[in-house]
Amino acid sequence: MSDKDVTKKLAAWIVGCRLDDIPTPVREEGVRTFFNWMGCAVGGARHETVDRALAGITPFAGKPQATVIGRGERLDVPNAALVNGISSHVLDYDDTHLKTIIHPAGPVASALLAAAEYHPLSGRDFLNALIVGVEVECRIGNSVYPDHYDRGWHITGTTGVFGAAAAVGHMLKLDERQMTWALGIAATQASGLREMFGTMCKSLHPGAAARNGALAAFLAQAGFDSSLQSIEAPRGFANVLSTKQDYEEILGGLGERWEAGLNSYKPFACGIVIHPTIDGCQQLREELGADVGRIAAVRLRTNPLVLELTGKREPKTGLETKFSVFHAAACALLRGDGSPTAFTDEAANALELIALRRKVEATSDPSIHEASVVIEVEFEDGRRIERVIERAIGSHDRPLSNEQLERKFAHQSALVVGTEVTDRLMALCWRLPELADVGEIARASVPAGLRDAAE
Repeated sequence: MSDKDVTKKLAAWIVGCRLDDIPTPVREEGVRTFFNWMGCAVGGARHETVDRALAGITPFAGKPQATVIGRGERLDVPNAALVNGISSHVLDYDDTHLKTIIHPAGPVASALLAAAEYHPLSGRDFLNALIVGVEVECRIGNSVYPDHYDRGWHITGTTGVFGAAAAVGHMLKLDERQMTWALGIAATQASGLREMFGTMCKSLHPGAAARNGALAAFLAQAGFDSSLQSIEAPRGFANVLSTKQDYEEILGGLGERWEAGLNSYKPFACGIVIHPTIDGCQQLREELGADVGRIAAVRLRTNPLVLELTGKREPKTGLETKFSVFHAAACALLRGDGSPTAFTDEAANALELIALRRKVEATSDPSIHEASVVIEVEFEDGRRIERVIERAIGSHDRPLSNEQLERKFAHQSALVVGTEVTDRLMALCWRLPELADVGEIARASVPAGLRDAAE
């Protein structure tokens, strides 16, 4: 496809897309995407990373316009989007577009919900804008993946800013020229480095994308201009940040082929490439019983990307354990755990987990799919068993059901805001398309005592 006017054509589609144009299965996936995002945002709301972000931001924040999900604080729209983006990603439990490893909802939903508290929006209009934003970021991601990612860019941050700008711009009813500007303002703020994985900065990426994308839309609404070819120009996003530029992935089949309908949801609170290992090790634990204590060695054969992303041998913190396939295997075998409690500072330094993870070996095998793993367990008496996982639970082939999403949501949220708030919040999220004011969901995420204290 010609590289001429990609940005303008994408902007025109964003402006013109209506909810009735979106197929029912994609709309249903949009609701699931939002439901999963809210559970993750509440689940991460009390993480130390969020506490520190608020400590740094609050002294300089503007008028209290939007809710910090699961907490009593209220911030100006851009900073609420930032903090909610951080909390939704900090547990590494959020959604994944498997073709690109983008976590779509973090930037888009965080920006859109914060903006919707300032600019009231119905659930139908919110769902429309959310799906548009997810579609835009995933299509732009497809156009540059994997080269862009392999270079070291964290694709959730770099493409999420486009999704947030598209979603908020759609909400604001920007015209085609303003939307083109919004995409340009987003493009010049695209950032996020994979070097930051295992630190607090990883969750900053979707938060910053949410804040910057919302800002891009509001600036464009005010007449702040930008390049009209910010994606495809020789010095635009795709050419500067990637050696691959496939514009057919952006414009081809718009409104017919839906990336937003391909979202997946994590059953385990860590990098998606570790999920096959956790799934297999949990299955083995169920079979082994007491023999788990007699393991002499665990051997993994994985795709090279697994060790590239999650090869930390001796993680010292909870955030680092999310990037250690060795820790994940040990914790799944010994505790049967892949939830947020498996990836804490306590777990990182638990002596029994350290002992077992030092028995885990991993080798790269390019013939193994990124979503697969071969696990061999050897026991002290020399016996060996093998388990092959072709596709892990949570993948397209084995997706989480609505009931499983509810259990995941409740497991995270109840620990932070209690069962009563969690139950009400889940009910509201499932009713998203029916709501007159989607801001009701944000406000419902705050327990009454915290809300009263804030007021």
